[in-house]
Amino acid sequence: MAAGGFISDDGRRALRSLLPPFVYAVFLMAIPLATVVVVSFQIRGAAASGEWLDGALPPPVAIALRVMVLLYAVTLPFAFVLVARGGNAGRISRFLLLAAPLWVAALWLSWSYLATLGFGFGNYASVFTDPINIRGAVRGGSWLPGLLPRSLFVSVAVTAATVILAYPIAYFISFRVAPENKSLWIFLITIPFWTSYLIRIFLWKVILGYSGVVNTALTGLGIIDEPLTFILYNVNAVIITLAHAYAPFAILPIYVALEKIDRSLKEAARDLGENRLHTFLRVTLPLSVPGIVAAVLIVFIPTIGDYVTPELVGGSGGLLIANRIQALFLQVNDPGLGSALSLVTMAAVGIVAGLFMLSLRRWLKRA
Repeated sequence: MAAGGFISDDGRRALRSLLPPFVYAVFLMAIPLATVVVVSFQIRGAAASGEWLDGALPPPVAIALRVMVLLYAVTLPFAFVLVARGGNAGRISRFLLLAAPLWVAALWLSWSYLATLGFGFGNYASVFTDPINIRGAVRGGSWLPGLLPRSLFVSVAVTAATVILAYPIAYFISFRVAPENKSLWIFLITIPFWTSYLIRIFLWKVILGYSGVVNTALTGLGIIDEPLTFILYNVNAVIITLAHAYAPFAILPIYVALEKIDRSLKEAARDLGENRLHTFLRVTLPLSVPGIVAAVLIVFIPTIGDYVTPELVGGSGGLLIANRIQALFLQVNDPGLGSALSLVTMAAVGIVAGLFMLSLRRWLKRA
């Protein structure tokens, strides 16, 4: 064990070996993100005539760019082999792996795109002035919230419901199930992944439909006289469907965190006179916070970008910001406004996640 740290020397060496491909992957993801940022400043209808490469770039630059991309694609496997071997050749290849995408992206964005389009802040102004995005509006005598606040509310509700329901399941598997049966329970949790995501959504339409399982059962038992209308084609249906879809993503990280807890700590707390509730609140729950944080982030971030579920079970009253972005790209053909709205949504998600982490940090300091 390294002095003054919680990571062993072997762990540090493993992390150092994983750093180059991780940084390389981050750079690769930065290329489409940089493209979205650039496109968000595009003024609709301001594009000049010409194609992406041949019309925007001078012929020598276009040829050089194509040769660079070709050489990069050809030498990429050899560079990975040299990185694995290490030494000076490995360091040079690592530099090439990290730098080449940036060169390609810089040339592509600066010459091919910026030279052909007009730019301005009009898209961001439209995002904040159009009431459908953030502010909301009164329609048909009722107030409809903006798509971004509604999406944040749905994501928070889905995350809260998923984590609250997932924690008891993970706790039961970790502390109540025999060690030889835990793998079977984990296997059962992953069974929903055996079917297509779309099939699971359509199954929920059958379950929540007006003639579905829920309404038929309640009507047959005499609890209701007519089918319930608030469980399908609205925000409630979106929350239920997403909570079920992302439940395994919340159960597994919480289970992993609970498995790492030293069982002797609970026994020590009980020996000191703590009851089960206080032992859970003062020992188990704080030590399982890393799993809870992972579950929250894994569920919250993807749900706000889900546009398939609101489209199929949300109806007109359950559409979210992702549906608006999809329409701007594919139907309205306004990638500039769609990119600007995407970046504003990313900023909102980052702010909410940051506030969650800050409040959690303060709670842990007080605990």
